[in-house]
Order: sequence, then C-alpha cells, then structure tokens
Amino acid sequence: MNEESQFILETMHEAVEHAIEHMEKEFSKIRAGKASPSMLNGVLVEFYGTHVPIERTANINTPDPRQIVIQPFDKSTIHAIEKAIMAANLGFNPSNEGELIRINVPPLTEERRRDLVKRAKVESENAKVSVRNDRRNANEEAKKLKEDGIPEDEIDVLLDKIQEITNTYIAKIDRLTEIKEKDILTI
Repeated sequence: MNEESQFILETMHEAVEHAIEHMEKEFSKIRAGKASPSMLNGVLVEFYGTHVPIERTANINTPDPRQIVIQPFDKSTIHAIEKAIMAANLGFNPSNEGELIRINVPPLTEERRRDLVKRAKVESENAKVSVRNDRRNANEEAKKLKEDGIPEDEIDVLLDKIQEITNTYIAKIDRLTEIKEKDILTI
C-alpha cells in the first residue's frame, strides 16, 4: 500500500476516533441514576469576571451514590457556583451549607429513564452519521488517487479497508450505546 493510501486510512482512523470520543463525552453527561462529578461537566461559573469550568473552582466529590458535594477553593465563590448549577438547568436543587454545596441526586423515574435512553440513541446516531461522513470523505480521496495513476485494484483494496474501518466503528458505537442503555435502565 502506498503512502497516499496509508495517509487516507490514518486520517479516517483519527476522524472516527474523534467521533467516538465525542459520543463518550456526551454519554458521560447523561446520568444513569448514580451521582457522579461528571454530571457537572459543562457548568461554567463566573469567577472574577470570567466564565470558568466548575471543576477549576471547587473540589467535587460523591460521598454516596445519591449525593454530590462541591467544596469551593475560595469560599467567596460559593454563591456564584450555586447560581451556575441552577443556570445549567440540570434538574438539580443545590443546597448551600455555607462551606460547601450539597446536591441530592433524585432517583430517576421510568419516564425519565426512557427519555435518557432516547437521548443516548440520538448521540449514538450522531456518531454514526459522523463516521459515515468520514467514510464518504475517505472514499472521495481514494477515488482521486485514480487520477494520480494508482492502479484500480489498489484503489479497490483501499475502498474495502475504508469500509472495514467503518463497519468496525459502527459496531463499536452500537456496543457502547447498548452498555449505556443498560446503565440507564438499571435501577
């Protein structure tokens, strides 16, 4: 296999890996009933005039599966942290205890679990679309090699490898989605 073909495959691998990483990041935001510091990912706190991720302003712990405890590095920011959690609209009701903020994570209702499964499936489908777009781009690049004088049988082998990569990653997305679904539905 020539350098151009190798480059196309490496580029596709990087792109589909990025799609999987993005999906996993989105999955981590979908809570499955157990409290986790990652549930607060994406919460931005106004910290001395700038918006900063919450994990840079406080220690976030989960002393038990139904509770998140946030202990600010600077006690004067506790109200800003509480306000940011409320503004993030995560469905939490933070309790300011002066030195720390406590969030009791309510158990998920059956209806809410179904909604979260739907959300996970949407993220899964988005990842699959991304992988298919990466396949299309790689196929176009492979077909351009014909103009560069690369033999057609080499291009066919490259197209087959591109399809193999696509099938592998689509299967991986399906597996990860199935795991997340079980996690959400487990009470």
